[in-house]
Amino acid sequence: MKKLQKQHLERSAYIYLRQSTMAQVYNNQESTQRQYALENKAHEMGWPKDKIIILDSDLGLTGSQVGQRQDFKRLIADVSMRTVGAVFALEASRLSRSEADWHRLLELCAYSGTLIVDEDGCYDPADFNDQLLLGLKGTMSQAELHFIRARLLGGKKNKAKKGELRFPLPVGFCYDQANRVILDPDEEVRHSIRLIFSTFRRVRSAGGVAREFSRLRLKFPKRAYGGAWDGRLIWDHLTTSRVLNILKNPSYAGAYVYGRYTSNKELSSSGEVVSKIKCLPMPEWQVHINDHHEGYIKWEEYLENQSILAKNRTNGKGTMLSSVLREGCALLQGLLICGNCGQKLSPRYKGNGGLYPMYECNKAHHDNGIKAYCMSFRSTDADEAISRRIIEVLQSDQIELSLAALDQLEQRNNGIEKQWQLKIERVKYDALLAQRRYEEVDPSNRLVAINLESSWNQALLSLEEIKKDHEEFLRKEALCITVSQRERILSLGEDLPALWVAQSTKAKDRKQILQLLIKDITVEKNGRQLILHVRWSGGQTEDIDVLLPAAYYKQLEYSSEFVEEIRNLASRLTDTEIARKLNSEGRLSANKKPFTQAMINWIRSKHKIPHPDVTSQKTDEYTVKQVANRVGASKHMIYYWLETGVLEGRKAPSGSCWQVTLTPEKELDLKQKISESSHISKKQILQHKPEGGVI
Repeated sequence: MKKLQKQHLERSAYIYLRQSTMAQVYNNQESTQRQYALENKAHEMGWPKDKIIILDSDLGLTGSQVGQRQDFKRLIADVSMRTVGAVFALEASRLSRSEADWHRLLELCAYSGTLIVDEDGCYDPADFNDQLLLGLKGTMSQAELHFIRARLLGGKKNKAKKGELRFPLPVGFCYDQANRVILDPDEEVRHSIRLIFSTFRRVRSAGGVAREFSRLRLKFPKRAYGGAWDGRLIWDHLTTSRVLNILKNPSYAGAYVYGRYTSNKELSSSGEVVSKIKCLPMPEWQVHINDHHEGYIKWEEYLENQSILAKNRTNGKGTMLSSVLREGCALLQGLLICGNCGQKLSPRYKGNGGLYPMYECNKAHHDNGIKAYCMSFRSTDADEAISRRIIEVLQSDQIELSLAALDQLEQRNNGIEKQWQLKIERVKYDALLAQRRYEEVDPSNRLVAINLESSWNQALLSLEEIKKDHEEFLRKEALCITVSQRERILSLGEDLPALWVAQSTKAKDRKQILQLLIKDITVEKNGRQLILHVRWSGGQTEDIDVLLPAAYYKQLEYSSEFVEEIRNLASRLTDTEIARKLNSEGRLSANKKPFTQAMINWIRSKHKIPHPDVTSQKTDEYTVKQVANRVGASKHMIYYWLETGVLEGRKAPSGSCWQVTLTPEKELDLKQKISESSHISKKQILQHKPEGGVI
């Protein structure tokens, strides 16, 4: 041991232990014991017990990465601080499976004068020959890992190509005695899976399926793998993520698939190499065998489901607008395509509370940062045109459609009722099983009998609770269709236009009909004209012309004939009299409201129509100021008397001043009233001039 020097023994000896997985720790205990035995070897080489440190926290962790190996990080830090005399490991692969980490450790050991000891001998990384040998060992360790992985993956892939590689099956499938994939023998499980696919065909979204199961109080099974619950079914609430997993799993279409996912290595924000799972597109699947086993749906339906899910996405390329059905009143959501740029038109709800839906193409706004849009128009005009065409297309098949809708409703109700019956049957079986266990127990074994009796009572309570939930559900949902309801559905089918505009028909239902019949609509806009190029689901095309209404401010403009009529009336009538005359004839303004004096005044001002000459004073008429001076009161008091009827007067339109009628008798009466009042301020009473008239 010429390489072992006194300075090495003065430092600590680190015993590093590692196994790649916890299964190896539990099953390959001989390897673990051999690594712990390195402590004796360090003691034999001269290190005292208190100088030997065992690092065993990395047991069960892979050696290909450093991120989670805290003991290896501690080893690197202590070696760089020159506190480690030697590092003991069973072999090079125990320290690291990464060549970069291995050579980094060798450089630090050479820098700090630390030895590396394994079962074969003692090495000094500062020595060229030892460094070369240790480098070869690290390279061979990494190559060994590559060869092991290649052999294992090659064997798995070869077996998968024959469809014989076993893996945990999704719920609804199991293996028979011949290792063949078969449908789950539990009828409740099979029916719940079929109910998911039938519900998705109707609601066309994964979230809608989960909400429908929640509304119907139905649960969905999942099978436990491993542990005490291995192989048991657990019934729980259905979530959107589980629905997506089922819809995207090709096993339910009878296909055997291997290699749907791949692992990619990426650098994290902390600089560590991490593995991320990526879903591969269908052409890149390594193994794909159709009709491998009996499925719940056909392969064509599986592909259609993937297409629907892809269209429902809002974060994918080319799917800026989701085609999933929403609650808004814009019926053509997800169907319109801009004829200028090819982008989908998105609905926008504008106005007070979103009362005015619009269709807009904002690609130019997003790409170029400009404020203008490719096109924008009200949704009601296009919606009404397409709705009229849909009603015309379906008019000839009204009876067949109503009967088909009735059959579909009955099938859905029967499926839901069957799921409830299977659920009750399962709980009833659990109660009978608990009863048999209680009856078969030895009565003298009271401890076991009490426990089994409690389980039996609990099963009976669960059965009663399920039956009560079923009865309550039937009262609320009314799955059975009565004769009157059947006749009403058929009568509604005979009057499709009334059914389409009925308040009971939701916008979401209309959208579903449109998306089933129409593939897309390309829109061209030329001024006030829209050209809708409709592409039906069957492949036929059709063009529909829509004339857009004029702008709102244009609709509020009055015709030249009406303006001329106002001009003639204004020559002899006041604004109030003109408004009264038009209202008596039952005529409305441009905004569909009765005429007022302010409206007539605005029309005259807009078109420069003079009002009649009613401003000239008559005998015994004075202005407010003149009356105030004559009777010795303030102008405010005169206005008050005009409002309360003490004085009479008239006011011409267009802001003319008041013309107050003041006779000599009325003037004396007002002066007398002022002199007797203690609230009205006294002013010097002006002498009435005999000539009268306007001052």
